[in-house]
Amino acid sequence: MALPSILSKNLKLPVVAAPLFIISNPDLVIAQCKAGVVGSFPALNARPAEELDRWLEKITTELAEYDKENPENPSAPFAVNQIVHSSNDRLQHDVEMCVKWKVPIVITSLGAKEFVNEAIHSYGGIVLHDIINNRFAKKAVEKGADGLIAVAAGAGGHAGSLSPFALTQEIREWFDGPLLLSGSIATGDAVLSSIAMGADLAYIGSAFIATHEANATQAYKQAIVDYNADDIMLSNLFTGVNGNYLKPSIEAAGLDPKNLPESDPSKMSFGSGGESSSKAWKDIWGCGQGIGAIKVIGSAADLVGGLTNQYNNALKRVLSA
Repeated sequence: MALPSILSKNLKLPVVAAPLFIISNPDLVIAQCKAGVVGSFPALNARPAEELDRWLEKITTELAEYDKENPENPSAPFAVNQIVHSSNDRLQHDVEMCVKWKVPIVITSLGAKEFVNEAIHSYGGIVLHDIINNRFAKKAVEKGADGLIAVAAGAGGHAGSLSPFALTQEIREWFDGPLLLSGSIATGDAVLSSIAMGADLAYIGSAFIATHEANATQAYKQAIVDYNADDIMLSNLFTGVNGNYLKPSIEAAGLDPKNLPESDPSKMSFGSGGESSSKAWKDIWGCGQGIGAIKVIGSAADLVGGLTNQYNNALKRVLSA
């Protein structure tokens, strides 16, 4: 199946920038889109709920102005992430905002609901659902998702545990629609590898934490540069879902990374904008295992430019082998 034009038009690199809780903001999304990759942010980052309308206006307006001024180099589309968990009491409102602004791509997580897909389809948008195994992938497509985001081992945020080789292969046995792959992708070589495995696009998150536009503390950004895969651990303590986190940030919060308790997944709560009382997203730093490739803090445009050069060089190397 050919990729929908919305996932191929105006992309300089086959990459969707993953929505980063707290960190993604309009400035980062706009910079990502101008650089030629799909930019995204979680709807819950816009707080209070009324702020989402303003965020979408800013992104839509600024990208339209940029495209008008740069007809030969138009921006890539953007996406909004919706947490489709039963505790998210903003979901209806946030979906309505996406419909109002005709958000091109919506990424759904932690649940699949048909009304969300139907709402986005009503104006021609597409829905990508992130999954960690083949069973969830089939459920998402059954409920109307247009594409899948395979979150494999090594991914930041809500990480999966399966090998990207295994997960991609199992999904591609039955699904020929849009497929994105996530998990430790922080170089152009890794982007090309994901395409070779059968994905259509790579899904990159943690690398964008170390950008000027990201809403992260300087210490967090520097940590992405300073640490590597050995400094990351998997835990479900902080959100109820398994995620990868930097051990030094866990230690700084007074916890022992070697002796963390298990959490109760049934107590996950994304009500009225997420776990605002929790330290999980502010003091405990999530990131994927690919951060060893990040050597400097720079602009989103510089990061995408570097990834593009690496991708092109890797492609030349493979073709000449």
